[in-house]
Amino acid sequence: MMKLTSKVYLFLSFCWLVVVACSPVRILETEADAGFHLANYKTFDFYEVEASGVELEPYSHQLEQVKAEITRQLEQRGLSRSTSQPDLKVNLGVVVAEKVQTRETNILTDPPYYVGQRRYTWKSREVEVGRYKQGTLSLHLVDNSRNELVWQGAAEGVVPEDNDEKLQKRISEGVARLVAKIPQ
Repeated sequence: MMKLTSKVYLFLSFCWLVVVACSPVRILETEADAGFHLANYKTFDFYEVEASGVELEPYSHQLEQVKAEITRQLEQRGLSRSTSQPDLKVNLGVVVAEKVQTRETNILTDPPYYVGQRRYTWKSREVEVGRYKQGTLSLHLVDNSRNELVWQGAAEGVVPEDNDEKLQKRISEGVARLVAKIPQ
């Protein structure tokens, strides 16, 4: 009976690792001040976004989704949102960049080119196979009374296009994984 339990436990652990490794969201980094614990704070609010313009307009809805998800996650961890002298201020950085996916040609799958007079040539090269958008979210927590950064983290993932439901799910997953890294 003990061997069966340990085998089941090992199998479930392996399955969990595979699921986490295949997650479309990746935590890049997190760093906390010495002695920082979220439990020492009761309220939070966001810094006002000072950027504007045509570049931000397509992402204003997504930025609101990110703020709503951060609010939900921090409230689950015991904080409440307050616009009047909050203990923590939340600073967000969002970057969406278009990326090009490539692959390297292979002599076995990509035949040599005929250049005339019985001369064939082949060399390895990068070939574009697709384009996608990658989003990076930077989250900074600032102690409002001292005006000092106490925690920072960043996550990145592929931004699903033309599918709001999938985008909301990706935002929720990314923010949840990032906020989970904040020391309680």
